[in-house]
Amino acid sequence: MDNQDADRCESQREYSRVDAYIPIEYKLIDPGRRQYIRSRVAGELILSKFKSLPDPDDQVIAEWLKTINSKLNSIIRMMTMHHEGFDQLPLKKVNISGGGISFSADKPFSPGDIIEFKLILTMQYPLSLFLYGEVVENKHNPEHNTSVHFIAIDDFVRDEIIRFVFEREREILREKRK
Repeated sequence: MDNQDADRCESQREYSRVDAYIPIEYKLIDPGRRQYIRSRVAGELILSKFKSLPDPDDQVIAEWLKTINSKLNSIIRMMTMHHEGFDQLPLKKVNISGGGISFSADKPFSPGDIIEFKLILTMQYPLSLFLYGEVVENKHNPEHNTSVHFIAIDDFVRDEIIRFVFEREREILREKRK
């Protein structure tokens, strides 16, 4: 393990990790596309095309418009999930953190491979994400246990993953108390 790998492993450990079953699909990406990839929320390009309306002076109308806007955003998210095939993703056990994800792959990957993930994190509302990661380890047991470090990820997407991890940890603690 070189210094870069050691730094990467150490930075991954700065985030809490949790096991979860989530809808997920993954595929190998051509390394030549690395400069063009960016982790993102599905449908954000659609939502970003709409400009915000100015707040009206009437507070009642302003609240109604905020409610309508929120509902429209939810509808657009649900339509995007369906259109992009998120509603067809298989459920799989993963170990996830703000720094990366580990999972049992159905085929071997090599360190340095770039993988695109299409997944849904279920919190207060389902969040459909496209995430990208670089394989840092692949253990060839009877299964292909693969560890991936997220790349091309912004703070908003990472914060949503961290929020999911903390909500999942709270669920686990509640279950243990019962």
